[in-house]
Amino acid sequence: MLIGDVARRSGVSARMLRHYDTLGLVRPTGRTQGGYRAYSDQDIQRIFHVESLRSLGLSLREVAAALDDPAFAPARLVDDLIRQTQERIAAETALLTRLRGISAAEPDDWQDVLHTVALLHALGSQNPGKRQRAALASAHDGPLPTDALADAVLNEADTNVAGALRWALAQTGVSALPALGKALHSPVGEVRGRAVLSIAEIEDGEATALLRDALAHSDTDVRRRAALALGTRGIPEAIPTLVDMVVEAANDVDAADALGALAGDPARAEQIAARLIDHLTRHGTDAPARRRLTQALADIPGATATQALTRLTHDDDRAVALTATYTLTLRPAAG
Repeated sequence: MLIGDVARRSGVSARMLRHYDTLGLVRPTGRTQGGYRAYSDQDIQRIFHVESLRSLGLSLREVAAALDDPAFAPARLVDDLIRQTQERIAAETALLTRLRGISAAEPDDWQDVLHTVALLHALGSQNPGKRQRAALASAHDGPLPTDALADAVLNEADTNVAGALRWALAQTGVSALPALGKALHSPVGEVRGRAVLSIAEIEDGEATALLRDALAHSDTDVRRRAALALGTRGIPEAIPTLVDMVVEAANDVDAADALGALAGDPARAEQIAARLIDHLTRHGTDAPARRRLTQALADIPGATATQALTRLTHDDDRAVALTATYTLTLRPAAG
């Protein structure tokens, strides 16, 4: 079969077939009387083998080795190809993210594009200081793309940088909430925690709704962080989780402060006092927990809390009794 026929049937150009011949990769078995290349069935089969291996990303040199070296081990080469492909995908994904970030910034000219690219580079820097400066730059240089900021804050381990990123993200408002809401269900616990902290810094009804949903999250840390944020917003649904945090010594001081803020409403104060007293009188509540509960009860106004503290002045636990006694001396001034 002549080269033109082979090119039409195989889809490999005549120029590439000549290149294969020059490299010794696929040499036609014969020649016509006129000196034209004549390919046999075996030659055509080898062409298809070459094209199959090239489709996997092999170079022509690797294809030749694979076809001609009996000792050639395909497994190792395939593993290398997998690694190279993953690296290419990662690079392309990073480029796509950057392009989307630039598009989201809606640049008016190339100076805007260059400015956004510089900020995105800084955001991905290995230097924490550069990342922090990139986040804070949004205060005077214009906001960074929301998706890029959300991705950065969800993956930031440095406490100082994370705080700056959360602040910058909060400036974008509700546009960040879809990405943060999705991150609440990440398989990575640290990402879930960063997501709920970021949501807590966005003062909006949609953010509050996400935090309310987070009270039923399977991740205890997410529930607790949501409860603290909701407590400062005056949301009573947070009360059960906040009381449990006091009992379990899980950020109990902040939980008690949140309960005290919620107790500004008389009806809520009675509800909180009842829950604290319930735990205080339960069999099995250990001594340290009872002391924390008494301290929390001290910040709750109302008759129910006052009566409970009066009874606690005679408690068998001296620390509980002293706390209750001291609190009662301050209560008229506080009430």
